[in-house]
Amino acid sequence: MHIRDTASLVTGASRGLGRALARRLAAAGSRVVLVARAAEPLEQVAAEIRAAGGTAHAITADIGDKDAIYPLTGQAAALVGPIDILINNASTLGPTPLRLLLDTECEDLERALEVNLVGPFRLSKVVAGSMALRRRGVVVNISSDAAVEPYPTWGVYSASKAALDQLSRVWAAELAEHGVRVLAVDPGEMDTLMHADAIPDADRSTLADPDDIAARILAMVEGEDRARSGARVVAPRFEVHP
Repeated sequence: MHIRDTASLVTGASRGLGRALARRLAAAGSRVVLVARAAEPLEQVAAEIRAAGGTAHAITADIGDKDAIYPLTGQAAALVGPIDILINNASTLGPTPLRLLLDTECEDLERALEVNLVGPFRLSKVVAGSMALRRRGVVVNISSDAAVEPYPTWGVYSASKAALDQLSRVWAAELAEHGVRVLAVDPGEMDTLMHADAIPDADRSTLADPDDIAARILAMVEGEDRARSGARVVAPRFEVHP
């Protein structure tokens, strides 16, 4: 899918990878709707995009809130038209410092599942239906290496991302005949606030720049032959061709 003249929705867009994705989508000619819980930083990103000549709208909402989904998708469509590119990026680690499963409250697991799994499911259910009717669209679910590696203390986050990976594969299988691609993307370790919250003593010089990962994800969106629907793609290994 060519990004120019599309409509995009990016969750978790106020910082980190979500911010980088929103900025790059707008620079490539997409009309972007940014979603996050914190209004002020979200509006700041939207203002940066508009100042650079792009089209951006900010919607403050909690992806983990069931009642927020229909209002935000309706508002997004009213602002930019039917969504062509949905990027489910918003995530929560659960309580930090990260805890062993034996020390994890059931409510913490429930919250992580609501944000990291059920929220993307609800958004995809609304947006992918319109995509299927129009026979065009890409859904990108941001995963993690924690979805496939059993890191101690990462259990809440890991379980939600592993489930998101499988959900992505099922979505891809069900939408295969309707012109809609679904990808699960492992962005690798990035220099973000979320990573700092999880591993405060990490060497930042070893971490990827979110903007570089965003460029790779946009190349996946446009490169159907190299990032096929249903694939789980590790972003740092995905080459961006000039």
